[in-house]
Amino acid sequence: MASVDKQIRHPLAYARLLRCWTQPGLARRIRQAAARRGLRSGVDRQRVWKWETGRALPDEESQLLLADVFAVSPDAVRALGWPYWLPGRDAVLELGPDSAVHALREALSQLIDRRSFVAFTPAALTGLALQWAERDPHSPLTQLRGDHVDAGIVEGLERHGAWLNSLPTEQRQHLGPLLTGHLDTITGLIDQGRYTAAVGKRLHTLAATTAQTAAWHRFDHGRHAAASHLWHGALHSAHAAGDHDLGAGILSDLAYQQTWLHDPRTAVQILEHAIARAEHPTAQSLLQLRKARAHAALGEELACTRALGAAEKFFDSATGTPPPTWCSWHATTDIAVDTGRCLLDLGHHRRARQLIDEGTSMLPEARLKTRAVFLTYEAESLIASGSIDQAAATAHQALTMARRIGAPRCISLIQDLMPSFTGKRTVEGVPELLELVRAS
Repeated sequence: MASVDKQIRHPLAYARLLRCWTQPGLARRIRQAAARRGLRSGVDRQRVWKWETGRALPDEESQLLLADVFAVSPDAVRALGWPYWLPGRDAVLELGPDSAVHALREALSQLIDRRSFVAFTPAALTGLALQWAERDPHSPLTQLRGDHVDAGIVEGLERHGAWLNSLPTEQRQHLGPLLTGHLDTITGLIDQGRYTAAVGKRLHTLAATTAQTAAWHRFDHGRHAAASHLWHGALHSAHAAGDHDLGAGILSDLAYQQTWLHDPRTAVQILEHAIARAEHPTAQSLLQLRKARAHAALGEELACTRALGAAEKFFDSATGTPPPTWCSWHATTDIAVDTGRCLLDLGHHRRARQLIDEGTSMLPEARLKTRAVFLTYEAESLIASGSIDQAAATAHQALTMARRIGAPRCISLIQDLMPSFTGKRTVEGVPELLELVRAS
């Protein structure tokens, strides 16, 4: 992290000082934003100081006024929560010979000190994707100093990483510290070890896949700034290893996060760069599917349909060479459900429900988190068709599963459906669902 980040411990102070505003100046702008809305605000320098030192939290109205001042969408305020929606850092690390270790160290330091979390801006992420699409690795991965790291050590670390990923879904909710420790060990060997080019490539690949897994863990738990920094480090490591498909997959994860955070336009831009260098048909299929989801969120039906067609075509052509590990789970069930999700966003409710039902029924039992998410989509499609009782039963099933396996992101999806059940307490299953949501 840059030195300014180490000195400025709160994202509000970071965002304020980037604009050369004093605390009284920010307070004045908040009062002006309130006046534009016909409101009055009592925010002063002392209140801003309390927010920046963590002695007080701004209420919802104050956050919306702050969002007005910083030109941030209210959707981002609701999706990210305080203080993670605040404008973030505009600079990513340049892809270069030693950038992987720096990016990984930065991500690890932020996992330790949550006060210093500052998310990347959409422009920064798009620029990073463009860098990746245009640049090749700079130098061999041989390192001639430090203690010797042989292939046996790397093999042991690879086995440990595979074991972490093989744990049942219910157990993976507890993996955060284990993944962090594993990534720290790998990063230390890359930085301080002595190894051949072949071992160096394996170490960087392992760092990329571990950081990618750790990023998904943080993303699922709503820690979006931490997730984006881990994906940032993962991309630098994949680039150093020269693994185009892995890099494309990591970019697609960042794009998926942007769609989740209601910025599908940025997601499309990132995915276009990722698609340009992806090689395996299965990787291309998944990237096209995520691009379709972003287009659907934008209401761009023609572009969505083209991307869905490409996703199916690439998937059907994926024969012979095994797919990369990061997308080996991608199957026809994902294409069916995500196509249904796209149609739901585009207003084609009946066909959407058919595809979501079909895909969910084919999902392997081991993919419990995905099943919970798919059931939430199914509940939304049932709401759209007016089947409130069935929607309540399906949402109840999804929420029960999400609570058992520790899937906060899925719980958030279900909570977003609750306004659709308002005023429908007399419908079978609705009171029980509302009570379960309150307890979550």
